[in-house]
Amino acid sequence: MRPRIAASGGPTPKFSDYHIWKALMIMSETKPVGRKTLAAALNVGEGSTRTILDTFSSEGYITVTKSGAVLTEKGRRAKDAVKMDVGVLSMSGLTIDTVNCAVNIRGVSRKVTYGCEERDAAIRAGATGATTLVCSGSKLIFPGSEHPVTPQIETALKKEFRIGSGDVIIIGTAPDTERAEKGAVSAALKLIGGIKLNKSHLDIPFQRDSNRELISLAFTIHDLVGGLPVCARSKDNLGIRIEGGAVIDNTYTGEVLEEAMELGTTIRRVATAGPYKGIKVIVAPLEVDGEVVAAVGVVDIRAMAGVDNLIRRSENDD
Repeated sequence: MRPRIAASGGPTPKFSDYHIWKALMIMSETKPVGRKTLAAALNVGEGSTRTILDTFSSEGYITVTKSGAVLTEKGRRAKDAVKMDVGVLSMSGLTIDTVNCAVNIRGVSRKVTYGCEERDAAIRAGATGATTLVCSGSKLIFPGSEHPVTPQIETALKKEFRIGSGDVIIIGTAPDTERAEKGAVSAALKLIGGIKLNKSHLDIPFQRDSNRELISLAFTIHDLVGGLPVCARSKDNLGIRIEGGAVIDNTYTGEVLEEAMELGTTIRRVATAGPYKGIKVIVAPLEVDGEVVAAVGVVDIRAMAGVDNLIRRSENDD
């Protein structure tokens, strides 16, 4: 669901569907939960946590007491509607990083092509990479082929999950459990279409209506390039960053965007600073009546692709 563009300014929420899912999981296991406790567990600010709780309250997912928020029966049904199980794998040497978190999503193998989309979603969420597997009959195979996983990996996964034909396994890998889980779960949520709830509380406002056409263009490019991150900046407004079908920053600018507008030419190079440091970007100026009025860029995260459906970050990445 794309964000509604409002007329007034405001901060960008620093959370995603993963945090909404995580909040439901935490609240189903611990009750009641205070805002500060939940914010610490989600690793987001209290303002973002308040927004999540307000959304839950408007949906009837929680009741709020003096001791904190408590999940209602409707809230538990919403949690249970997300048909996936999560577990940390203790196998060494399984993937390219230290910690591996696997998610089993039931009955959605028809939505998987080659696993590239899931890998990209996991990386955008902070993981080092991700591997996608599908269950065909009783065998776990790599999507787009009939090549099975090793018996060792299949045994480990079937020990962790009850896997049935048509299920999908996404293994997120990262230096720590939090990022491995966030990557795997974020990819899984994208695969199933996200958390189904009214997100009007999460809408991201923009400062000026004159930015509307640039935002629409950026979303169109985002769709055309298969969901790669897109950045855009107009001459008179701060820019935006789009990832995973949503605006994640509405006060963005970057050195390559600024340079492309100043020089009026397309620039292709590796970013040396900012959130895409070490990654190739392509930025082109947008001209109207011979004057450069904006610049739009695509972040080529797929150029970093390694083997076996995994991506290794640059050693210089933050």
